[in-house]
Amino acid sequence: MPLLACRRDVLRLAAAAVVAGVAWPALAADPVQLVQGTAQQVIDIVKTKTGAARQAAILQVLQTKFDLPAMGRFALGTHWNQATEDQRARFLKAVATAEARAYSERFGQYGGQTLTIGKVTPRANGVSIVDSRLSQTSGQPIKLEWEVRNDRITDVKVEGVSMVMTRRSDFNSYIQNHGGKVDALVQELEARAAR
Repeated sequence: MPLLACRRDVLRLAAAAVVAGVAWPALAADPVQLVQGTAQQVIDIVKTKTGAARQAAILQVLQTKFDLPAMGRFALGTHWNQATEDQRARFLKAVATAEARAYSERFGQYGGQTLTIGKVTPRANGVSIVDSRLSQTSGQPIKLEWEVRNDRITDVKVEGVSMVMTRRSDFNSYIQNHGGKVDALVQELEARAAR
C-alpha cells in the first residue's frame, strides 16, 4: 500500500477516535501499556474478525481506549456550544459508526505492520506523549505521537499532524460551507454511517 494511502487510513482511524463520545472512568495505567495494548488489540481484530464483527470490535476499541467525549467536543469546536443536546448525541453516534465502518473495511487490506514504542515525555499538564513508529512491509515507517491523559488517548499525531486539529478543521469547513449549521454536518455524518 503506498505510504500516502496508509497515512490517510491512519489519519482516519485517529480522527474516528476524535469525534465519537462515550464517558469512561480514569484508570491507573502506564501510557506505554495503553498504546501497546491498543495497537495489539487492533492487530488481533484485523487477523480474526470480518464484516460486522470487525466493525463492532473497532468501535469498541475507540470507545474504550480513547477519551472520546473530550475529543468530540474539541473536534466540533465552537459549534459544540451552538449544537443542541440532540445534535451532539447524533453527531457523536454518527461519527463513531461511520468511522468504525470505514476502518473495518480498510483494515482487511493491511498486513505485517508493527508498532515500536520510543520515548515517553511527561508534561506538567498531566499529559504524556508516547513516541512510536509504525513499520510497514513496504514503504517508510510512519512516525506516530500518542497523547495520553487520565489513562485515555486524547490525540494522535501522524508525521506531526494532529488528528484532533485535522478533524476540527474539516468539520468547521463543512459547517461553514453549509450555512453555518451544525445539523448539516450531523446529517452528512449520519448518511455516511448508514452506507
